[in-house]
Amino acid sequence: MIKKIEIQNYKSIENLELEIGRFNIFIGENGCGKSNLLEALAFALYADDAGKLALKGIRVTEPKYFRSGFSSSKLNNISIGLYDVDDDKYELIWSNSDTAYSKWEFQESFDSTSVKGANGKTHDTLQRATQGIIYAHEVADYILYAPENYFLRNYNIDGPYEQPLGCRGEGLLKLLKIIKQEKPEEFKEIVENLHLIDWFSNIEINEDSFSGAEFRLTDKYLEDGIGGFDIKNANEGFFLLLFYVTLFVSDYTPKFFAIDNIDTALNPKLCTKMIEILGGLARKHGKQVLITAHNPSILDGINLNDSEQRLFAVSRNKNGYTKANRIEKKAPLEGEKTLRLSEQFLRGYIGGIPKNF
Repeated sequence: MIKKIEIQNYKSIENLELEIGRFNIFIGENGCGKSNLLEALAFALYADDAGKLALKGIRVTEPKYFRSGFSSSKLNNISIGLYDVDDDKYELIWSNSDTAYSKWEFQESFDSTSVKGANGKTHDTLQRATQGIIYAHEVADYILYAPENYFLRNYNIDGPYEQPLGCRGEGLLKLLKIIKQEKPEEFKEIVENLHLIDWFSNIEINEDSFSGAEFRLTDKYLEDGIGGFDIKNANEGFFLLLFYVTLFVSDYTPKFFAIDNIDTALNPKLCTKMIEILGGLARKHGKQVLITAHNPSILDGINLNDSEQRLFAVSRNKNGYTKANRIEKKAPLEGEKTLRLSEQFLRGYIGGIPKNF
């Protein structure tokens, strides 16, 4: 896994170090820089290809607007550093002349602090840089997901998208069909987790699209009537849950990824249980994920007793720079009632909420 991320001079971030776990959730007021944290990693890998950046879920803009832009900043280049669990560091430094049609150019460096192997020799630097961090941890597949209702429920989407799911969910139904055919145990696990939706009973996939609905949902309340309906008529919350469970379970999806605004269009209690389940799926299927959220109920699904699950409150300091503070579980003072994380969030005890009104 990736152990630590260093970001310099990216949008609202001037200089930030972040030690992450397997399952990481970021809370904070609107515009504090949560999405910038998630974007920075994709930028580091694909800054010289605007088309690829867009497919990875990045808000593409002019080069000067990718930099922090603070009047006090003396930084010109954008630097992203990644550390693995062996404390090996891989860094990408991007520069741009800001002239017409100029492209981003990068320099890369690798610093190994690993102990020597059994033969007394350290790993070759170049090999470790390309295989030890980027490939071994599948960072190159990193993508920022922000699923949208229109793309989730349409099987045939015009235009390119990042396979297999697409940052907006363009490939969800196609991937689901492939999983059913090629990895039936994964499909079974996806269906089992969808029972969080009360009315849901099953998904039927018709291989012959000419004989009826290609994807059909069985509704337990309609079993004595029509029994089910075309998946395109399902509600947005169902599609979002289907997307997230598929993302975490499937071997076809990235091992390292981000999700922006995971709580969109979901019931609060469903949010809590979904986060609890996704945290377990991340561990089971070897996924590492960065997630932003605003709904307090998300926090009640986090297990802060698990060192692999981490919560961060994101804000901007007096100079406007984005900062992130890790929130750790604390025992209540003697005589005090233990408050759920959602309640602590709403009361302002852990940060992440506006202070100007």
